[in-house]
Amino acid sequence: QNIFFFFGRCRRMAGSAEYEFDLVVIGGGSGGLACSKAAAELGAKVACFDFVKPSPQGTSWGLGGTCVNVGCIPKKLMHQASLLGEALRDAKAYGWSVPDDAKFDWETLVLGVQSHIGSLNWGYRKALRDKGVTYFNEYASLKDAHTIVGVNKKGKETVRTSKYILLATGGRPRFPDVPGAKEFCISSDDLFSLKQSPGKTLVVGASYVALECAGFLHGIGCDTTVAVRSIFLRGFDQQMANIVGDDLVRRGVKVLRETVPTKIEKLENGQKRVTCTKGGAEIVEDFDTVLMAVGREACVDELGLDVVGVKIDARSKKIITNEADQTSVENIFAVGDLLLNKPELTPMAIQSGRLLAQRLFGGSSTLADYTNVCTTVFTPLEYGCCGLAEEDASARFGKEDIEVYHQEYTPLEYTVPARADKCYCKLICRKSDNMRVVGLHICGPNSGEVMQGFGIALKMKATKEDFDNLVGIHPTVAESFTTLKVTKSSGEDVAAGGC
Repeated sequence: QNIFFFFGRCRRMAGSAEYEFDLVVIGGGSGGLACSKAAAELGAKVACFDFVKPSPQGTSWGLGGTCVNVGCIPKKLMHQASLLGEALRDAKAYGWSVPDDAKFDWETLVLGVQSHIGSLNWGYRKALRDKGVTYFNEYASLKDAHTIVGVNKKGKETVRTSKYILLATGGRPRFPDVPGAKEFCISSDDLFSLKQSPGKTLVVGASYVALECAGFLHGIGCDTTVAVRSIFLRGFDQQMANIVGDDLVRRGVKVLRETVPTKIEKLENGQKRVTCTKGGAEIVEDFDTVLMAVGREACVDELGLDVVGVKIDARSKKIITNEADQTSVENIFAVGDLLLNKPELTPMAIQSGRLLAQRLFGGSSTLADYTNVCTTVFTPLEYGCCGLAEEDASARFGKEDIEVYHQEYTPLEYTVPARADKCYCKLICRKSDNMRVVGLHICGPNSGEVMQGFGIALKMKATKEDFDNLVGIHPTVAESFTTLKVTKSSGEDVAAGGC
């Protein structure tokens, strides 16, 4: 290992005869950092460019990308804050004396969350330094297929060259073309570092970001409304999406269906007056905060892709790649949320980045597998899934070739406090393929943990019989997948019985 490290360091010091670097990574998020470090470990001379342009409200952050700074990490921590509020209420039924006037403090939560994020930012900087990766806090664009122009915060330009280039700039929240949207509304880029509680909040959108934020804001005591243009969680299984949406309503989140903002104004008292259309009628209401969560767009506009000939999808502006994450320019690659028709998930970007480094510098031929990737929506009632949605399975294989096993269940922990959450799970199986499981879905507590464990079963092409032969751990939520007997086609009752 020490000999390998010595020769790797020599190669980094020497670089390439033709180019300054073997690999330049544009973007210091999950995928870019993973590829940078992996390539450096394999002896490549690597540089990483990262520069965060402030949000319309002026928010910026450190190295690490969306997930660490304004995505997965702060979101999960605030979700946990909300769950703890529920646990306080449950605790009384379990014998704990909990004061009725227990208070939540937004400033304390934000301080804790931002302190943790700061430690991660520092850790990433140190990791790059330890691996020998050159870090440039500069906004990078392409001059040609091997030349990168970086601009720092003072406007000074530097020019670097590289044999290979990786695009990993991710995406940013999209604002609708509505008067006042960018001027007076925030996005997930701003929410997790707000100095004061959002207060009465309108969340615009029905994406996973929208519903997650609405869920934890309501859970910590904010008066929360969600404006939904059409359906919940587009791209997810719609039965499960509606379970999630209905659960938010049951908890007290106000959901306005078929509602679209048309104007946002700022009042003298700081509130935002929002005008919406709802089913042809106009409604007006004032809010302390308006959070736009109508989707994200790839950060490609100022990369110079047109200059070098990297092809993008005209509608989504996402980069078109082949199975090896290679763009239309042979030495330029892309990973992460930039990719067309690929999962926008942090672990997927990390895996893709590492495997790319191994192919470029380690002699590997292993490609990233973008199928059967687990994910979880961290709403108050968590929703985890892997594989195909029921609609997609029916469209791909034909409805007659699909059998769905399903069940409602009550977690044991919910019985004593008499929680009313509707928990549900289902297996989607393909009849003509030995009842192979092609979709796995669950709504309930700790769904992310459950789904991560079962995900490998789908990777290994597990069948319904394999699930039936698995002995469950009792009493757990996850064991529900090992005892599914009722099919949708039977029309039988799905309420679980017994212990």
